Amino acid sequence: MKLSVIMPVYNRERYVVSALRSLVRQRDAADLDVIVIDDGSTDGSAEAVRSMIGQYPCIRLFQQDNMGVAKARNAGLRRLPPDTAFVSFLDSDDISLPGRFKADIARFGADPDLDLTYSLMTMADRIDDETLVPTADSRLMTLRGISLTTALFTRRLVERIGGFDEEFEQAEDTDYLLRVFESGPNYELLDTVAIYCRRHAGNMTKERGARLQNHLRAIHKSMRRRRANPSLHEVNGIFELKSPPEWQMM
Repeated sequence: MKLSVIMPVYNRERYVVSALRSLVRQRDAADLDVIVIDDGSTDGSAEAVRSMIGQYPCIRLFQQDNMGVAKARNAGLRRLPPDTAFVSFLDSDDISLPGRFKADIARFGADPDLDLTYSLMTMADRIDDETLVPTADSRLMTLRGISLTTALFTRRLVERIGGFDEEFEQAEDTDYLLRVFESGPNYELLDTVAIYCRRHAGNMTKERGARLQNHLRAIHKSMRRRRANPSLHEVNGIFELKSPPEWQMM
């Protein structure tokens, strides 16, 4: 069965090869399809991706003008092959843990009605790009955060939810996940770590004011949807929103 992983990229020449390596080492889990959307990078990101394609033809690169992450994610969704059964995402500076997809896909095999698995993430400020694990001196924090990359979706759920709201410059993932869980999917919250989330000076989420504003906007939209449609589910106990105080300015 085919698993498509969508990776938006914007000026991540430094990290994107490590992110891709963390995916292609999991080709035994499924018929892997990696959809890279280069969103108008001005550095060598596209060339770095092309350097991987010769060895790993499961990686597909598409380039577009810079339009923002929500439009990049939607561009990836539009390029899902017809036979894709599962969909996930990976940010171009993060690391997908080995064995993650194989273990999750086995759960779908055991429960054909399962729509979604949602796992933990470990935030790390230093990752060894050879071993793809945090260094011994890295600060670490494991939590169930708001991250598309810890989720594995069935194709039927993705088609039911639709695309990303392109009005969001940030927190489009918050809005999407709220819509997912409001819809009442059959899901499992797993206590395994799916990704290492790399914290570094170039993180988009370091723009805390804009991130918080968009995050609150996504929550308000969720509240309005549920007021307008009482059949929608409340989203409680799924996300942890804390962050280490010493990382708040990263």
